[in-house]
Amino acid sequence: MRDRAILTPLNEHVNMLNDITVLQLPGEEVIYYSYDSVSDDASNFYQPEFLNTLTPGNLPPHKLKLKVGAPIMLLRNIDPKFGLCNGTRLLCRRFAKNVIEAEILTGHFEGNSVFLPRIPLNTAEDIKLPFQLTRKQFPVRLSFGLTINKSQGQTFQHVGIYLPNNVFSHGQLYVALSRGTSRDKTTVLVQNGKIDNHTGIYTANVVYKEIFAQLQHQHRISH
Repeated sequence: MRDRAILTPLNEHVNMLNDITVLQLPGEEVIYYSYDSVSDDASNFYQPEFLNTLTPGNLPPHKLKLKVGAPIMLLRNIDPKFGLCNGTRLLCRRFAKNVIEAEILTGHFEGNSVFLPRIPLNTAEDIKLPFQLTRKQFPVRLSFGLTINKSQGQTFQHVGIYLPNNVFSHGQLYVALSRGTSRDKTTVLVQNGKIDNHTGIYTANVVYKEIFAQLQHQHRISH
């Protein structure tokens, strides 16, 4: 699992892929539940049962399902000096009530064992909620699947690219296709990729034409 990943554009599909894949991994499943709260909610308008259903992109799930041998990704900078940065991938080794022992899979600290605690995590400012959600949970999520954006800067021996929809930003398709070490170890699944009167499977490559227009403008000025 350390050298494999499935990449897809949206978090909702990442969550689906992770839920499906962890079931295929042998071993006993361990479930950690978060404690969710809202600041300045003295009247308890937002019930915990409702807060538990929310899964903003920068927070771990309320119901975190893990197994020994499952890859996970850090969602916060915990201790950058020792390689524990936002986006670091790790492998689950042992579980306790309030601690996860994991092995770092990437970077200069690859192979090191670390212990991850539960910590309070807040929603980001750009999350469209009428309140700030605080979730006390382990700052990780499964990483069988990753968003294409989260995969930037990483390389995998085997890459699967799942495109139920087209990519949505400039350069995203290039990032996905360049994460693998070779073409024959990269597999792409495109849904709804057929075009009338054409053979083969297609997907859109989003390109911001303004970028090229600006480059041409700068080129004319320099000459």
